[in-house]
Amino acid sequence: MYTELSASMMCANYANLEQEIRSLEQGGIDSFHIDIMDGQFVPNFCMGIQDLKCIRRLTDKPVEVHLMIKRPLSYLKVFIDAGVDVIYVHPEADYHPATTLQTIISAGVTPGIAVNPGTSFETVNELLYLAKRVLVMSVNPGNAGQVFLPYIGQKLDKFLAARESRDIEIYWDGACSADKIKTYAPKGVKGFVLGTTVLFGKNRPYEELLDEVRSYCFD
Repeated sequence: MYTELSASMMCANYANLEQEIRSLEQGGIDSFHIDIMDGQFVPNFCMGIQDLKCIRRLTDKPVEVHLMIKRPLSYLKVFIDAGVDVIYVHPEADYHPATTLQTIISAGVTPGIAVNPGTSFETVNELLYLAKRVLVMSVNPGNAGQVFLPYIGQKLDKFLAARESRDIEIYWDGACSADKIKTYAPKGVKGFVLGTTVLFGKNRPYEELLDEVRSYCFD
């Protein structure tokens, strides 16, 4: 199974964003992951619609947006109009998350849910009939460079077991280290969002780093 690798663009070097994107593309990245934070749902502000539009303009690769904001339904049109390919929402952030997912589907965008470390599989079980992707957070959302929470593996296994009956794919976000990728790529995790743990800030070519990560997927 091919493992998708997405670049967490909140970790990119914004001194030359276009060169970052070109280098990541040449290195073999599959998609670009945009984190939108409102300072309310998570205790941080990160990226904005102008960042998203710039990245969308600079690449033909898929662009996915992870909305860490309150009431995402109210703002979906902004992101849909920006031409994103995937929208992840947090079920806790909206009054009626099923309506939010249906709105994403109606716009022709791939619907996904992001699952916080403290959110159980059972809590979002029914939403799996609507979502096509589940982004399992292995750290509390809001900041890069956090430590992996070890109990996440048990929950992730539940989502993996539900794939066939619910027609979903499972993705991992947060502290994507070599050992985690080596363990969970063979189990069926479809893709990983790569940040400072294995990709950014290493002073090595992205192509070299991404080749290493791909070798983890087949160990």
